[in-house]
Amino acid sequence: MTARTARGLAATTLAAALITGAAACSKPSEGSADGSAGPDAGTSAVVGIATEPESLSPLLGYGKDGNSKIFDGLLAHDADMKLKPALAAALPQVSADGLTYTYRLRPGVTFSDGTPFTAKDVVFTYRTILDPKTNNASRSELDALAAVEAQGTDGVVFTLKYPYAPFAERTVLPIVPEHIAGRQDVNSGEFTTKPVGTGPYLLTGWSKGEKLSFRANPSYWGGEPAVKKFTMAVIKDDDVRATRLRSGELDAAVLPPNLAKGFEKDTRRKIHAATSYDYRNVTLPTHHQVTGDLAVRRALDIAVDRKAMVDKLLEGAGKPAYGPVPTGSPWFTAGTERTHDLAKARAILDEAGWKPGEDGIRVKDGIRAAFPLWYTSGDKIRQDHALAFASDAKKAGIEVTTQAGTWEVIEPRMKTEAVLAGGGSPADPDFDQYLLLTSSLGGDGFNNMARYANPAVDQALETGRKSGDPAARKTAYDTVQRELVKNPGYVFLTHIDHLYVVDDRWDGLSTQVEPHDHGLGTGPWWNVEAWKPKK
Repeated sequence: MTARTARGLAATTLAAALITGAAACSKPSEGSADGSAGPDAGTSAVVGIATEPESLSPLLGYGKDGNSKIFDGLLAHDADMKLKPALAAALPQVSADGLTYTYRLRPGVTFSDGTPFTAKDVVFTYRTILDPKTNNASRSELDALAAVEAQGTDGVVFTLKYPYAPFAERTVLPIVPEHIAGRQDVNSGEFTTKPVGTGPYLLTGWSKGEKLSFRANPSYWGGEPAVKKFTMAVIKDDDVRATRLRSGELDAAVLPPNLAKGFEKDTRRKIHAATSYDYRNVTLPTHHQVTGDLAVRRALDIAVDRKAMVDKLLEGAGKPAYGPVPTGSPWFTAGTERTHDLAKARAILDEAGWKPGEDGIRVKDGIRAAFPLWYTSGDKIRQDHALAFASDAKKAGIEVTTQAGTWEVIEPRMKTEAVLAGGGSPADPDFDQYLLLTSSLGGDGFNNMARYANPAVDQALETGRKSGDPAARKTAYDTVQRELVKNPGYVFLTHIDHLYVVDDRWDGLSTQVEPHDHGLGTGPWWNVEAWKPKK
């Protein structure tokens, strides 16, 4: 899905950020409570992330793809992204018609306040998310769910409206305690910032814009983690994050390829790569007089040099993107790759009446082929992609003016102005494509930011979502990808491999295939509860 990501911090504030950061997260050598030295050496970790959530309540969307450190879902993903039991004692029993999923719950699990976890908490969680009064932007992801009922204290039955093939993937969604969250305003109550869950860690503090602090849950059903203190330092600027990692203030960080490369010869740290479904794309708003023109969209789609972006901007850590589905996925539609063809792009514009002006920028009916492209401040990968896109567009006679801003600045402009956006979900093609492309969600926050509307795509998305037949689903998503060639509402640029630099002090580190949002729940710390200090 196209999601809210890091709100930028301009690179010009580097010095101020370092001062603030030093206060928020002392160097390990100073033996701070959040550091990795002193009496806590080997049992604490500080990692630098680029994003933070707006809320820590799963009822509002937090942790919906799993890997929350505070909560658990009925199921979870292992290192190979296969589903495994979590709060459920086993994988669900599914009826022959695919309409009923029955879960038995793991015995003896308690919330961190000592209250037993039961089926009523599962029922409360799902029913609350489905309640229209709940401000959960991802409610449509549970569109297939007709009812959820408890069977005693240890059984839960989900009944579907149609045989939604990936439903089990939706049950990685974190479960909240009814006895706490049910007594508050779901949208604004204290639970949104002071959550209570069943997960391996307890939140001990959240300084918004600075850090989230955790301590190990001694009563965690999976065993108390060896990393006793865990801190996520929110550092939105890539350069600042790299500087703080190099200075020793951080034990690990997510970094763009060009900055991660600077740690290749560092014998104290290792670079961990994670393949991902994370793409970068340019929204082409249909409500803009230039980007709303089909010829302009088609021309831009082949004017961009995706391979050059991978080679130069990502230093090979990624692949060209032709849609939300990566080329290596079994869901990718062969033949939808777009070849960089500047001559053809110019021909498309010529035929549509976009003629070069005296300055080389095309004009049609008195309208210049020009539009702004926004990207989030401090995000070097987005900045580089935006500049490269603008350079390629200009060669075709289209003027793109890049502008940096925070999401507060960008969001009100999304209806008519282009954005260097991102998204991607590996679990199932429905998860990303429906939110990105269905016309019913056009302009719904960060869903379908381009307000793309294509009846053939809408129909295919519904078929892919509601069919239980794998072959029918593949045909449906093939249709979506082929339609994006004919009528692109977005120009997809690259799929990005995520890179992390981590102090070489722990065993048990690994990475998964990752979604777009790789903040709290992904990276080598997706399983921090399983890390062990090296001996």
